[in-house]
Amino acid sequence: MGMKMENQNSTVTLFIFLGFSNEPLVQTFLFFTFLFIYIITLMGNITIMMIIKGKNSLHSPMYFFLSHLSFIDICFSSVTVPKLLANIYGYRTISHNGCITQMFFILLIATTETFVLAAMAYDRYTAICKPLHYAKIMNLTFCRQLVGGAWTMGFTHALSNTIPTIRLMFCGPNIIRHFSCELPTLLTLSCSNPFLNNITFLVTAGILAFFSFTVILWSYLNIIFLILKIHSAEARRKTFSTCSSHLIIVGLFYGTGCLRYMRINSASSIIMEEYFSVQYSISTPMLNPIIYSLKNRSIKEAIKKLIRCIPPSSGHRK
Repeated sequence: MGMKMENQNSTVTLFIFLGFSNEPLVQTFLFFTFLFIYIITLMGNITIMMIIKGKNSLHSPMYFFLSHLSFIDICFSSVTVPKLLANIYGYRTISHNGCITQMFFILLIATTETFVLAAMAYDRYTAICKPLHYAKIMNLTFCRQLVGGAWTMGFTHALSNTIPTIRLMFCGPNIIRHFSCELPTLLTLSCSNPFLNNITFLVTAGILAFFSFTVILWSYLNIIFLILKIHSAEARRKTFSTCSSHLIIVGLFYGTGCLRYMRINSASSIIMEEYFSVQYSISTPMLNPIIYSLKNRSIKEAIKKLIRCIPPSSGHRK
């Protein structure tokens, strides 16, 4: 099996991903499926970032956060998908240090995204509930501080869980029944007692998730109460439509992420765990730009203009 360990007390120097399937036909299908998802993720999020950067009318706090969300989605997908493609292709091993590093970046980016989503929710609350003070509250400096704070929270959370994991002993088995090095999976493989790691993760993740989700919930409860006071059905629809795309993304990310990470000691339902991981770390980064493109009129119009300008093969100039 190429386990690379002498006995039960030897230190594991590499891990082996079990993957999804050993059937060549299934592997080929999965390889091209995930490759397609990754390409769409890169193209979609880069397009969103370019449109926001190049269009002056989109230089507002909402699109500032959306641009950063697109960058985070590119990072999130790039941490997991290239290695997943290599696994499917046949390179199923990863070094101990490489596995810890991947785990660190997954925690960093996932936590950062939760706080960027919270910042976006607060931005919508301010725009809808405090429109007269919106420009003053959501100034560029404050927006940058929110994004910087999101990355700081992500780094702190990742580091506080990575350092205790480095101290764990791994003496076998070294088979990861998953496609990436996520903290719950690694803890089940340790021959040390992971009690402190479990507590550290539950406390840090619980506090951060509670805080970020409370901001989102509080923001949207205030928005809903305001919407209910609006008498015009058309005005009510327009107000809600500005939040709908963000609500869909929050639901996708929080729902699948929480279901995955709150099952630390789960040895069963491996297929469901892989499904949840694929959803929040691979599918959601691809869906985010698609959802915003379909639900946001300004982004939709900018994309249409971009498409119209691409094929001037006849050499026509303005």
